[in-house]
Amino acid sequence: MDHMGSLQPQWVPTDEDVEGARITDFASWVEGRFGVSVPDYHTLWQWSVEDLDDFWLGVWEYFEVQSTTPVGTALQVETMPGAQWFPGVRTNYVTQAFRHQTRHRPAIRYSGEDPAHDTEVSWAELRRQVGALAATLRSHGVGPGDRVVGYLPNIPETVTAFLAVASVGAIWAACGQDYSAHAALDRLGQLEPTVLIAADGYRFGGKTHSRDLEVAQLRAGLPTLTLTVRVERLGADAPPTGPLPDGPTPGTVMCWEEAVGGDAPLEPVDVEFDHPLWVVFSSGTTGLPKGIVHGHGGVVLEHLKSLALQMDVGPTDTLFWYTSPSWMMWNFQVAGLLVGATIVCYDGSPSYPATDSLWGLAARHRATVLGTSPGYVLACAKAGAVPSSDHDLTALRAVGITGSTLPASSSLWVAENVGVPVVSISGGTDVVSAFVGGARTVPVWPGELSAPCLGVALDSYDEFGNPVRGEVGELVVTRPMPSMPVRFWNDPDGARYRDAYFDTYPGVWRHGDWITLTERGSVQVHGRSDSTLNRNGIRMGSADIYQAVEALDEVAEALVIGAEQPDGGYWMPLFVVLADGAVLDDALRDRIRAVIREQASPRHVPDEIIAAPGVPHTRTGKKLEVPIKRLFQGADPDKIVDRTAIDAPELIDWYATRKR
Repeated sequence: MDHMGSLQPQWVPTDEDVEGARITDFASWVEGRFGVSVPDYHTLWQWSVEDLDDFWLGVWEYFEVQSTTPVGTALQVETMPGAQWFPGVRTNYVTQAFRHQTRHRPAIRYSGEDPAHDTEVSWAELRRQVGALAATLRSHGVGPGDRVVGYLPNIPETVTAFLAVASVGAIWAACGQDYSAHAALDRLGQLEPTVLIAADGYRFGGKTHSRDLEVAQLRAGLPTLTLTVRVERLGADAPPTGPLPDGPTPGTVMCWEEAVGGDAPLEPVDVEFDHPLWVVFSSGTTGLPKGIVHGHGGVVLEHLKSLALQMDVGPTDTLFWYTSPSWMMWNFQVAGLLVGATIVCYDGSPSYPATDSLWGLAARHRATVLGTSPGYVLACAKAGAVPSSDHDLTALRAVGITGSTLPASSSLWVAENVGVPVVSISGGTDVVSAFVGGARTVPVWPGELSAPCLGVALDSYDEFGNPVRGEVGELVVTRPMPSMPVRFWNDPDGARYRDAYFDTYPGVWRHGDWITLTERGSVQVHGRSDSTLNRNGIRMGSADIYQAVEALDEVAEALVIGAEQPDGGYWMPLFVVLADGAVLDDALRDRIRAVIREQASPRHVPDEIIAAPGVPHTRTGKKLEVPIKRLFQGADPDKIVDRTAIDAPELIDWYATRKR
C-alpha cells in the first residue's frame, strides 16, 4: 500500500523553474500546433499517451529531426509487438548529433583519475575524427548492416567509434573492459563482427589494468574480423599478464591514430527509421545474453524527449553520468550530443582517491547534471561527505539517479548535502531509456519517482491484468514506444522477444518491476517482480528491505532471498555485508529486525540474518537475487549463472555452502 500519503515534497519548482523549462516551451508549442490545452505536466502526459501519433509527430517536428523523405503519420501500426513507426522516413542518428555543432563549447570533456589527463574534444575535431574513421571503415568494406564492436573504457574514442559506425549504417555494440574476454565473446561473438576497436587497457582505483591478452583472445574468438583498430592507453606501463594465444588471428591491425588520421568529410548515410543502430545486451547471468536491437529513429526521438524534456538538458549544459560502455546509460549519456550538450567521459573509480571524488570531478568540469547510483550516494552519506561544502558545485542543478531504488533517506541526503533536486529514473536496457522519471516542472518526493515519462502509457496491473492504484502491482506499458526493440539478435521468429515481455498480459508490455502508482501521480519502485518476497501471500519487493537495512551504519550491503521449499515451506534469509569493524551479534540482529519491522513490513522479518563476505552483482551492478534464490532451491551452482558475467564469481561458492 501507499504508506506515504502525508509525505511532503523535498523540492517544488519555482515559477522561474517552470517558465524556463524546455518542457514548458514544448507544451506551449503543442497547444499551438495541435489545438489542445496542456496546462500542467500530468495533463501533457495524459495527452501524450492518448494521442501517440500526434505526440511523437510533435516531438519530431519540435526538434526539427531531419529526414530525406516526407514525414506523414507517426504510428502506422499499433500492435505490440510489431508496432510500425514513421513509415518511409529515412534519417541517421549522426545527422542529429551534429545539428548543434558550435565553436563555443566542447563536444566532449574527458577525465581519468589523474587530472593531468583531462582533455577536451571540440565539435569540429569530433566531426573530423568521425568522418575519418567512417572513411577507414568504408575502405575495409564496412557498410549498412555490418557489425563493428568495441572493447573499450568510457573514453572519447568510444564515442567517436560509435558515431562513425552509425554514420555508415553499420551496427555498433560494445563491452567495457571490466568484462573478461570470455564474457565479451558471449556478447560480441553473437554478432559475427567484421571490425573490432579495442584499447590496450585502462586505469581504475589507482592501478593499471592491461587488456592486451584479452584483446588477443577476442581476436582469436572472432573469425569474421577483417580489421582491428588498437587504441593505446597504457603503452609500456602495463605489459600483458599472461601468454598470448598461439596461431594466426584474423584481419589486420591498425593503430587509432592512423584510423582517424584522414580528413574525409562526414556524410551520414540515410537509413530507414527502424534500421539497426546498436545492439545492447541483457545481463546474461544465465545462458547467452540477449542481444537487444534498437533502431535509429526510435532512439533519436526517445532520447531527444528524455534529455531535453524530462532532464531539461540543452546546448548550455554539461552532462556527466558515471557509466560504462557495457551499460545502457552510456548510450543515454552520448545522447547529450543530440541536444547540443557537452558530455563528460570518465573511466576511473568514482571513489578514488576519496569516497567523494565523483563530486570533485563534477566540480572540475562544471557539470550541470550529474548521474550516479543509489549505492554511491549511500556510500557518501556513510562517509560523512558534504559535497556542497567540499566542492564548488555552483554549476550543478540536478542529480540523476538510476540503477536501483533510491531510498527516501538518501534522497533527503542529496537535498541537504548537495542542495539540488534529485531526478530518479527507472527504465531498462530493453528500451534504452526510462519509463518513469522527473521533469523540471513537477515536485520531487523523497523515495519516489516524480511521474511517468511522456509518451509512456504506464500502468500497474494485478495478476489478473486489472489496473491497481495505491498498492503494489506489475509495471506495464499498454501502448508502444518508438524505442522498444526492433527485435532480438538471432531471434528469427520473434519468439524470444514475445516471451520476454508479452507472455503474461498479451499485447501489453510487462517489464518485470513492482511499482505503486500514488495519489500524487508519482511512482514508487519496489524492485524486480521475479525476485518478489511472497510470504503467506503478502508480496513485497526486495528494495523495501534494502532501504531499511542498508541505512544502518553497521551494514555495507544486504541481499534478501525468499525461497519456496520442496516441503511447502518458505525460507527467507537476509545476508549482510558488514562495515569495517562491525560485528553481527544479537544486538545488531535485533536492530536489523526492528528496522525491517518498522520501516518495511512486520510480515517480512527474515528467518535468519547471516554475515556474508560480499554480494555478487552483474557487471552493471544488479544484485544476483534470482540466481541465489535458485541456488537455495537446489540448483547446481555451476548452472545458475555464467560466472564470467558477474563481478565476484567466488561468492557463488560461498553462498552454495550456505544452502539449507
